[in-house]
This record gives sequence, structure tokens and C-alpha cells, in this order.
Amino acid sequence: MERVTEAFSWPVRDSAWLTKVLVMGLILLIPIAGAINGLGWMMAALDRLRSGDETLPPANLSHLGRGWRLFTVQLAYGVAVALLTALIYVPSVILFVHEGRGSADPLLVSAGAVLSTLALSVATLGSLALNFVMPSIVLATDRGGIAGGLRAGRVIGQARRSLSNTLIAGLMLIAAGFVGSIGVVLCGLGVVFTTAYSLAMQAWIIRSFELGAGGTTIA
Repeated sequence: MERVTEAFSWPVRDSAWLTKVLVMGLILLIPIAGAINGLGWMMAALDRLRSGDETLPPANLSHLGRGWRLFTVQLAYGVAVALLTALIYVPSVILFVHEGRGSADPLLVSAGAVLSTLALSVATLGSLALNFVMPSIVLATDRGGIAGGLRAGRVIGQARRSLSNTLIAGLMLIAAGFVGSIGVVLCGLGVVFTTAYSLAMQAWIIRSFELGAGGTTIA
């Protein structure tokens, strides 16, 4: 993982990086299909890094077939976290609504507040956890398709084999997510550029994680 910080700079090694990133950013604006294609583009970049080619893949819609598997797996994990959060949050809403109709019972109101706080904590921690296991999820999906990516036990086992690599990769993915959001903060249209750039960063981070784990993926 010693070169993981180069994730910030490697995309510009491609002489056509600016055009590719801008085109991919525009494609990402397409609802759903853009996101799927973007994930496929990230996986194509990962393949190039594996072969020693440090140039970005072509920016077009040819990556849909590669991206839909990872999109499906990521969606499934996201829905799982959302459902777990809802199981805790919905009862708190019911309590608040019930107690708001008449004289409120302090104990029940307190219980609703505790459940609401717990739901927020679960959502936050779940999202963070997904960041840290995402390299394992990507590699598992790359090798075993949707079924491989959804083998949560094996995915977690892969992440636990090298906790330092998992921690570093997770933190770097959070940083890549921050880069992707910079365009919104500075200029709404800037997100077209920064989101695509962050996908290229993710490819480098995941490749660094793969090398740190011995270049192996989940069997």
C-alpha cells in the first residue's frame, strides 16, 4: 500500500486525461445508466493498472456490461444498511406520532429519542463500514460476479486478513469520495469533473489494496 497516495495524481499521467474525465463526467449525468457505466469504467481502469498500463480507459458507454454487476452488489449492501436503519427508526417515528396526539409519556418520548439516535448511528456506521470493505467487495465481484460479491462472510474475511490495508484503503476511499463532492461545494457543474476523477482514484486504491493483500482475491 506504499503507493496508495498516488491515487490523487495517477489519472493525469494520461495525456488525454482531461477529455476522458470530462466525457465520463457527462455520461455520469445519465440517470442510473451513467452510474453503472462509471463503475464499469473504474473496473476497466483497474484492469489497466493490473497490466501496468497507467492510462485511463476510453470514455464511452461500452462499460455498462462490466458495471451492472458491481452496481447490483453495492445496491444490495446499501439496501441492507437502509433496512436495518429503518427497523430501528420506524418504531421511533411511531412513538413520536402516538405521543404527539395527546399528553406525552416522558418515558416513551425518551425511548423514541433513543431509537432515533440509534438509527442514525447505525446508518452512519453502516456507511463507514461499507467504505472499508468496499475493496474486498469490488475484488470479490470482479472474480465471482454478483454471487461472489454478496458472499458477505468471505468479503469480511478478506478485509480482516490485512486490517492495515483495509484501514488505509477505506480512508483513501473516503478521501476519494470527498474529492468527488468538491465539485458540488465549489461549483455545481464541477461535480461533472470531480466525480469521474474520484472513480479513477478508486481504481488505484483498490489495486493498491489488492497488491497489499498479495495480489489475491476471494476464492
